[in-house]
Amino acid sequence: MSETVEKILSLLPGYNCGSCGFRQCKDFAAQITDEASLMRCPFLEREIFRKNLEQLKEIVGKEKIDEKEEEEEKEKEVIGIIDGLKADFSLGPLQEECSCREDIHPLDGSLEIKIGDILRYRPLGCPITHFAKVIDKSPGIFTVHIVGPLHRLGKNDFSFKDAGLCMILAFEGVVVKGKIPSVCQTVKFLPEHCMMQKVHSGIVVSAEGRRLRIEAIDLKVW
Repeated sequence: MSETVEKILSLLPGYNCGSCGFRQCKDFAAQITDEASLMRCPFLEREIFRKNLEQLKEIVGKEKIDEKEEEEEKEKEVIGIIDGLKADFSLGPLQEECSCREDIHPLDGSLEIKIGDILRYRPLGCPITHFAKVIDKSPGIFTVHIVGPLHRLGKNDFSFKDAGLCMILAFEGVVVKGKIPSVCQTVKFLPEHCMMQKVHSGIVVSAEGRRLRIEAIDLKVW
């Protein structure tokens, strides 16, 4: 018997009369979840038990608040599907963008890449082939939006450039669910567009409200 149930039982009349629908008060005490169920005991409204009734209402009310807070905390949890790891937050796209921004570095530097190109590549440490659209570039580094594996593109004949194996250098997006971290904090996060729904890790290098930039990306999260 839990401490709360014991407290409730100690405040009930203790007649074991069955008026509540249970054979004994201890069975009734274990089933009380709110004020309505509490009032199934007809004796609690008698003057002799008025003080007990007020205490019981406080206990039941607190229990409901605690349960609500616990449920809210569970709703905030971000869990990776493939690895079952708990992340600090999920990262979604910036406003009116299709996915988080990623900075990638192709290990083969010989490919000529322009803004607007669709790249096919595999991130270092990930078994999934990605397709991404280049939205910005600097020497050796390309900022992209993930546009899918092949089936997400909705067509089979489209032009792309094969960038081969790429290092993932950074993510940029907004915290959708979970705690907002501070700059320089090492975090575990789940990119919403990740096809494997795998938790990543990295270091927050800038934070403006819910908008973050995370660098030193690693898929080997323990």
